[in-house]
Amino acid sequence: MSGITSDAIRVFDRRAVRRHRDRAAAGLARHDFLLREVAERVADRLDDITRRFPLALDLGCHHGVLAEILGPRGGIETLIQCDLSPTLARAAAATGRPSLVADEEALPFAAGCLDLVLSVLSLHWVNDLPGALLQIRRALRPDGLFLGAMLGGRTLSELRTVLMEAELAEEGGVSPRVSPFADVRDVGNLLMRAGFALPVVDVDVIPVTYPDVLTLMRELRGMGESNAVAARRRGLTRRATLARAAALYAERFAGPDGRLPVTFEVLYLTAWTPAPDQPRPLRPGSARARLADALRTAERPAGDKVPAKPERP
Repeated sequence: MSGITSDAIRVFDRRAVRRHRDRAAAGLARHDFLLREVAERVADRLDDITRRFPLALDLGCHHGVLAEILGPRGGIETLIQCDLSPTLARAAAATGRPSLVADEEALPFAAGCLDLVLSVLSLHWVNDLPGALLQIRRALRPDGLFLGAMLGGRTLSELRTVLMEAELAEEGGVSPRVSPFADVRDVGNLLMRAGFALPVVDVDVIPVTYPDVLTLMRELRGMGESNAVAARRRGLTRRATLARAAALYAERFAGPDGRLPVTFEVLYLTAWTPAPDQPRPLRPGSARARLADALRTAERPAGDKVPAKPERP
């Protein structure tokens, strides 16, 4: 994913992403458990940073769940919300924070105008992730903070496996039915390529269970997370394919209670825009204490081998 840009290939149908979010908006509050859980964890990370943010952006705000959870927390004075979906942007305005429609791939913000950019489970639908991160970095002032959460590569791994096998068995071929997700190492590299300083990426796995596959798929639709891969097969999935996928899921993954486990992997991205007074790594050779002293061992020149201990008979 790190090598893919919108100039090279269009992975996602962004118009479909907008339609799915518009369609889900009215009932999203009944299906937003994952958004709320991740937004809480993002808010907790922001609480650990003791500074003020005069102007912040919630990028991909959905129905305003992050603004609702943050309240007066996080040192934010003004929070702007934006979403690709006009319907969700209008819903987010009910939080009392300013809200607008904006595409993560074409941010309408001047360079250096923001102190903080937050994003909760929106960037996994971006075609040009390197370009989106670059735009975020440009919109931030020096020593500005980007704090985001996006779905990682293990997300829906069980569903992907059974859908692929079921479609191959029933229809003689495989089409993309679940979005490709980012890898933690790729995302860390992309933050550095975008010009961020002090990038950190950490991972949470959020396990959830469902009674059956159809309930899971209805939940994904209710979240606005239906398949928007550009190369997806149009039309409804065959009943035989769904039935086989359901049987495979139950056979391979069901717990003792019969419920089906579902994996959601979440990558949390923290990075700062460069500034002259930021902490920097020490130059090689500038340490004032020897590692050998700290470890209470003898220092040897590079290349020397430690004598092997004799083996006990």
